[in-house]
Amino acid sequence: MAAQRAKRVTINDIAQMAGTSKTTVSFYLNGKTERMSKETKERIRAAIEQTGYSPNPLARSMNAKSTSLIGVIIGDVTSTFSNRIVKGIQATARKNGYRIIIGASGYDQEEESTYVDRMLAIGMDGFLVQPTSNSAQLAEQVATAGKPLVFFDSRHYESDQHWVKTDNYEATRAAIRTCVERGYQRFILVAANEHLLSSRVERGKGFEDALAQEAKDFLRYTVSEKGVDVEDLHAFLEEHIDGETPTLVFAPNCWALPDVYVTMRDWYPLMPERVGLLGFDNVEWASVAAPAVSVIEQPAFEEGSHACQILLDVLKNQPDQPYQQTLPCFVAWRETTL
Repeated sequence: MAAQRAKRVTINDIAQMAGTSKTTVSFYLNGKTERMSKETKERIRAAIEQTGYSPNPLARSMNAKSTSLIGVIIGDVTSTFSNRIVKGIQATARKNGYRIIIGASGYDQEEESTYVDRMLAIGMDGFLVQPTSNSAQLAEQVATAGKPLVFFDSRHYESDQHWVKTDNYEATRAAIRTCVERGYQRFILVAANEHLLSSRVERGKGFEDALAQEAKDFLRYTVSEKGVDVEDLHAFLEEHIDGETPTLVFAPNCWALPDVYVTMRDWYPLMPERVGLLGFDNVEWASVAAPAVSVIEQPAFEEGSHACQILLDVLKNQPDQPYQQTLPCFVAWRETTL
């Protein structure tokens, strides 16, 4: 009976009972207690003894030595935003004597988990992850192996995790309110499924809240994760853009923005007075397109660099409190908006 109970206990249960983080518990399990208070060690020890918790021996064996390797799992490595994130991670890792190994999850939970397992087998010292909605299970998977984890881009909604993100909600809300003030009266959101990533949720909520505050309604067009159906989107826009009512299209997914922009070619002559377009990121081409595209820009390189530095600090210092940072976005107003 005791053995069955031990199998059901997780590192998260131990952390909650001890009143500390899963990262701290994993450090305790792997003997990294130099910077841990006597009281914290005693609470963890008592929780383990009370529950009969036993960590995975295979996972613990992976902690034998440092490899100076960092596992990076990202949703889509083809996007310009992801490229800039990775460059920021790589620059900071190299400066500190580390190398990175990258896996593209395609925002698929099983793929994400498989990458973690295979990277653990290689012997990563820690992980930097752009999480899917599977983030809680992923955190448990990494913590059980005794490895530190930092999330980037999308905030992990448990208070004991390390993460770096940008102010998606605040930046979107402010930009949309500015568009209302500048005279746009009708609003169309062209976006992918928001619930896959917290960053999408935040942008969608910022958009909705800004319009609700101004008593404005909006229409929504959902983009497939496989890509934009240009003909279908064109038909939708044609139905809802009358050419007279100032209408703003907001495309918050950087990978979809190029297709949205091309789809709106027929409305370029009406920009920005009667038709507007506001996107997210794509800083390389948005400024040289004709008309140049207004975008909310994230400090992607800095986000990657900060996330990597946090991971390195965790590897060195084993903090009791999580590192959490929110970086500000800014808007580059160009020819597609008033």
